[in-house]
Amino acid sequence: MPEAAGLYYENHGSGPPLILSAGMGGSGNYWRPNLPALAERHRVILYDHRGTARSDRTVTPRIESIGEDIARLMDELGIEKASILGHAIGGMGGLSLALDAPERVEKLVVVNGWGRLDPYTRRCFDARLALLRAYGPGKYVDAQPIFLFPPRWISENHERLEEEARHHVAGFPAKMVEARILEALQFDLIDRLEATPLATPVLLLVSDDDALVPPGCSEQLAQVMPRAQLVRMPWGGHACNVTDPTGFEARVLEFLGE
Repeated sequence: MPEAAGLYYENHGSGPPLILSAGMGGSGNYWRPNLPALAERHRVILYDHRGTARSDRTVTPRIESIGEDIARLMDELGIEKASILGHAIGGMGGLSLALDAPERVEKLVVVNGWGRLDPYTRRCFDARLALLRAYGPGKYVDAQPIFLFPPRWISENHERLEEEARHHVAGFPAKMVEARILEALQFDLIDRLEATPLATPVLLLVSDDDALVPPGCSEQLAQVMPRAQLVRMPWGGHACNVTDPTGFEARVLEFLGE
């Protein structure tokens, strides 16, 4: 099993390096639907966040630690500079790295992310945290599609989601997810982004029907990052790369290829 700096990783394709960083769950498998298209033009490196899946299971709640681990992974693989594609807190970890070490980040894609937590998302996180603490991983995973996917997609993919839920529960990193939610509730990058103009090219990719992170969060990020591109997907929910992989990949590859 390939490992670097305590992180499980995989290499796919060839070309300019592109590191994929998942959201709250932390598993690199989140990006499976997108690997064929992305790997046609890039050396794609997916990895499991520390504390999750096949990586070192040490709990590392700080969202900044995601960026720090990406840098460690790059060091171990001999990569001086790479583009980063991050979903939600994976994108926020990428933003942290771009602020700390801009020379390491070629381009950055932040998918349905935020710089300051919206009150609506806070309510969602409070509900998810309560579910996890009161009923355990099973109920948390059962409820997760409500926050990730549009209703019609959930209905049409019910059997697939049931099968995936059984797999997710078996290795669910409960301590890490609880710690990450608590960290996300207080994480704030807006003041730092206002004080430090970011030269790194950034794509803010947002779903208009995201049921977890309102589109206004990406709009707020765009206001404090004048050079960032804000691109909207009209449909797809929080996990738009899963529900509309073709539309997602087209927008990401267009930005990376510019």
